[in-house]
Amino acid sequence: MASTLLVTGGAGFIGSNFVRHALAGDDSTRVVNLDKLTYAGNPATVADLEGNGRYTFVHGDVTDAGLVGKLLAENEITAVVHFAAESHVDRSIDRPEDFLVTNVLGTFRLLECARTYWKTLPAEAAGAFRFLHVSTDEVYGTLKADDPAFTEETGFAPNSPYAASKAGSDHFARAYFHTYGLPVLTTNCSNNYGPHQFPEKLIPLMILNALDGKPLPIYGDGGNIRDWLYVGDHCAAVSRVLAAGRPGETYNVGGNHERTNLQIVDTLCRTLDRLSPRTDGQSYARQKTFVADRPGHDRRYAVNSGKLQRELGWTPAESFDTGLEKTIRWYLANRGWCETVSAAKYSRERLGLS
Repeated sequence: MASTLLVTGGAGFIGSNFVRHALAGDDSTRVVNLDKLTYAGNPATVADLEGNGRYTFVHGDVTDAGLVGKLLAENEITAVVHFAAESHVDRSIDRPEDFLVTNVLGTFRLLECARTYWKTLPAEAAGAFRFLHVSTDEVYGTLKADDPAFTEETGFAPNSPYAASKAGSDHFARAYFHTYGLPVLTTNCSNNYGPHQFPEKLIPLMILNALDGKPLPIYGDGGNIRDWLYVGDHCAAVSRVLAAGRPGETYNVGGNHERTNLQIVDTLCRTLDRLSPRTDGQSYARQKTFVADRPGHDRRYAVNSGKLQRELGWTPAESFDTGLEKTIRWYLANRGWCETVSAAKYSRERLGLS
C-alpha cells in the first residue's frame, strides 16, 4: 500500500536525512515535510529535493493545530514521523521556555490532531496508521562508569531543560496510546552524527573549527561519554520501527560506540590530518583547548538496543570510524552549505527570531 508520511522537522539534521531515506526506499512513498525553519532548519538542507514529485515542503509550526489538521486530511497521511524539536542542551539552559513550547506543547498538539484525524479514517486505514515519536536517551539521565546501558525499562531522570522537555513529550506520547488507543511508537536514540548536522554540535563544530584554524573547545576534562550513532543507521532504525514496531512500545536506538569527548576529538584530528592536512604539517590536535564545563553536564550515556535488534532485526551498519570518515568527507565537500546555514542563524539572531 502506498504511504504518505508527514515528517515534522524535515529540514533539520536527522529529519532531512530521514526524508531522503524514505524517498529512496520505496518509489510509492510520498513525504510532506513540515518545518518551522528555525536556525537549525534551513531550506538549503533540502534544496536538492525540489522538483521531486513525491515531496512537498510546508513552512509551518507544529504548534499550529489548524495547519497540522489540514495537512493530515488533505494529504491522506498514513503516518506521522515526529522529529521536530529544540535539541541543543546549551540553548535549553539559556532559553528553556522555547524547549517547553516546541517539545511539549508541539508534541501535544500533533498528538491531538493525529487522534482527531485517525478517528475519521475507515477501519483498514485506521489500523495501518502510525504516529512515531522520535526522542533521546537524555531522558534517562546519566550513568556511572560501571552502570549498565539504558534500556527501555530505565526510569526517566532528565538533568537539563532539554531532557526534561523531551521526557514530557515522551509521557504524552505514551498517554495517547494508553488512553485513546492512538497507535504511537517511540524511539529513544543516542548521539547522532553525520551529514547536514548544524555546526553548533560537537563533531561538525570540531571539523569546521579545525579547518578554520580555530581552537577546538572541549568541556571540562573531556571525559564525558556518549554512545555515537551514524544518522543513516538511525534513519534505517526509524523506518524499521515504523514498518514493524508494535504500537505502544518504545525502542532504544544506539550505535554501540561509546567514546569520551576527548577520544572523539582525537580521532577526528587524526582523520583530518590524513584527509586534509594543515599547511604547516602540524596535527590539528594542536588546536585542542579545554574550557569550563557546562552546568548539569551528564557524565555518561550508553544505550542498549537489544530489543530493537531482537524484535525487529535492526543493527547499525557503520562502525564509528567509517561513519566519522563519511561525515568528515561530507563536510569537506560541502563548506558552502555550512556557510549558508551559519549565516542564516546569525541573521535570525540579529532579528531576535531564534
